[in-house]
Amino acid sequence: MKFTRRFSCIVQAVIIFVAAFSAIAQTPRPNFNRPQTFDAQHYVIRASFDRTNKKVFGDTTVSLKPLSNGFTTVELDATDLDFQSVRMEPSGVELKHKTSPGKVVVTLDRVYGKDELVTIRLKYAATPKKGVYFVAGQNDSRGSEIRSSQIWTQGEPDEARHWFPSFDFPSDKATTEQFITAERGETVIGNGELIEKVANTDGSETWHYRMPVPLPVYLVSFIVGKYVKLEDKYKNIPLGYYIYPGREQTARNAYSDTVAMMKYFEEQTGVDFPYNKYDQTVVAGFEFGGMENITATTMADTFIFLADTEFGRGEVLDLVSHELAHSWFGNLVTCRNWAELWLNEGFATYLEAVFREHKYGREDYLRKVRLDAGEFIIDDSINRKRHPLYNLRADRVSELFDNASTTYHKGGAVIHTLREQIGTQAFWRGVNIYLNRHKFGSVESTDLRKAMEEASGENLGWFFDQWVYSGGLPKLSIRQIYNAKAKTLTLVTMQNQKPDVITPAVFRVPLEIVIENSGARKAEELKITKRRQIFTFKVTAKPTGLVVDPELKIPVKRVDLRPIELGVAPRG
Repeated sequence: MKFTRRFSCIVQAVIIFVAAFSAIAQTPRPNFNRPQTFDAQHYVIRASFDRTNKKVFGDTTVSLKPLSNGFTTVELDATDLDFQSVRMEPSGVELKHKTSPGKVVVTLDRVYGKDELVTIRLKYAATPKKGVYFVAGQNDSRGSEIRSSQIWTQGEPDEARHWFPSFDFPSDKATTEQFITAERGETVIGNGELIEKVANTDGSETWHYRMPVPLPVYLVSFIVGKYVKLEDKYKNIPLGYYIYPGREQTARNAYSDTVAMMKYFEEQTGVDFPYNKYDQTVVAGFEFGGMENITATTMADTFIFLADTEFGRGEVLDLVSHELAHSWFGNLVTCRNWAELWLNEGFATYLEAVFREHKYGREDYLRKVRLDAGEFIIDDSINRKRHPLYNLRADRVSELFDNASTTYHKGGAVIHTLREQIGTQAFWRGVNIYLNRHKFGSVESTDLRKAMEEASGENLGWFFDQWVYSGGLPKLSIRQIYNAKAKTLTLVTMQNQKPDVITPAVFRVPLEIVIENSGARKAEELKITKRRQIFTFKVTAKPTGLVVDPELKIPVKRVDLRPIELGVAPRG
């Protein structure tokens, strides 16, 4: 999912890096994984609608396997669903059930073992406050239709439970089928392959989609409305661009790079696009820029319409690449819990820059990384809901996106820094290991670390402790002192960030610098591991300038570079 908002006292004189992180290493991180008593295997979801009353009539069959013997009850997430019947399948035996806020608990007809498949069918109605959204049509001043009425879903993070009973958490994956009934003349876009469209006697039509690859339920989606479809293809993968009638050129402007993106992301990751189709559809009234519903991305029409303007095309390019990148990062491999959401969103944000590097070159790539880092730095200074990339506030699911700049912008910038730390070749080799090892499964930050360590041969514990499990950023001041007699340049570095419960007093910062002198350039590295450090370099004359981090290897930082002064350097 992509958000559209842009810009969202010295503790001790000298602290070595290891000591600075010892407390972090020794403090156990909270466990945000959700216990499971069963593994969902398959959902068959049937839905029809009363549009006047914004009501959903649902009929969901859940097939699952117990995770232990002695299994007698099934607890599913279900918010404000009014159940008419709950039965065993295929026997049709009626089952006892009870509801509580956010739950339905079903008592099975007997005791089941962990090797058995349990299938229950639940029929219900709902007037959902979330999950399914009914949007009125829009006409122009002459009464001509601009767009039809729509019905569409939004599942992330936990809205699926508002329209079908499920295990509504990212760690569980199952295959799906959808039978969505709409009015004749409308289009239904769902996950996976369209199996058939059946005409009903009442004039409606039922669209049957099947998704044979396991997915978490927050990615289950449908869209209902009147659309025209522009067709494209990458290899043998059909691509569909769904747009309002009369706006076909908008779709061409917005989605023309999709094929090139697919090809390049395959090349960089070494992993083929993992699904049998990819649709992109605009909707009205969408809160976010886009949502990576598996094989069927949903996008805000107001955002996609920017593709018709010169100034807006770059924003649309980033949105399209971001949501497509989720096919690998988020859909193929999925964060195990919401504390790890940065693994989905940080990578998708980073691949925006990666495609720009391919299309426009290295400078545009660095511009995008710098912009993302800058937005995080601004947000971090004012946001009261700060957290590390590993989100320590993840138990507050309703607030999950209140500090999106950390999850998205810092996440992408830190992945760039990881690439710079271990080198481009090792980085993409690590990405390939990570994706193949956890394909169609769930991941945590430790899984990424292991893959990158295997690819690079480096111990990256410090990197993840600092950039993933800690928050904030290094705030450096660099004092420059030139000694004319000794012909030396001394740099006194201070880390000025205020330590708190998530921000360390000391960051490890391998900071590259370039000393300039009348056209000559001399590269050096400051291995900053203390609160205050002194570095001295021999020079031939008074430097004319100092360039800090010329390759932008560490974008998440602030540097106050003081003017050159004459004098004798202080002692360490």
